[in-house]
Amino acid sequence: MSIQIIQTAQAPAAIGPYSQAVRSGNTVYFSGQIPLDPATGEIVAGDIAAQARRVFDNLKSVAEAAGGSLDRIVRLGLYLTDLNEFAAVNAVMREYFSAPYPARSTIGVAALPKGTAFEADAVMILG
Repeated sequence: MSIQIIQTAQAPAAIGPYSQAVRSGNTVYFSGQIPLDPATGEIVAGDIAAQARRVFDNLKSVAEAAGGSLDRIVRLGLYLTDLNEFAAVNAVMREYFSAPYPARSTIGVAALPKGTAFEADAVMILG
C-alpha cells in the first residue's frame, strides 16, 4: 500500500523530522499539533482556550488538506501540562466536534514542545 505525505501552509510547518500527516489507504495519521500560528510560527497568546482553538484549527487545516474534515476524525489524543484545564479544553472541543464524538484519550504530561500547555494528534478515516 502506498503512502501520501500531507502538507499544507494553512497549518504550522513541522519543527522536526516529521510530516504534518501521512495517509495510508483511507487512513490519515496526524502528527501532534501545538498552538503555533501557521503564519508566524509563534505560539498564540492567551489562555488554554485560545491555545486549544489554535490546535483544533491546525488539525482542521491538515484534515482538509488530506481531503477530509474534523467529522471524519475517529480518534483524538489530547495532551495537557495541567489536567485542571481539562474542562476548558472540553468546552473548546465542543465548538469543533459534535456527536458522535471521536474516541479520545487525555493525558497529563510534564512538558510539551516550545513550552505550550496543549497538544493534540488524531487519526482520520476517509471514504
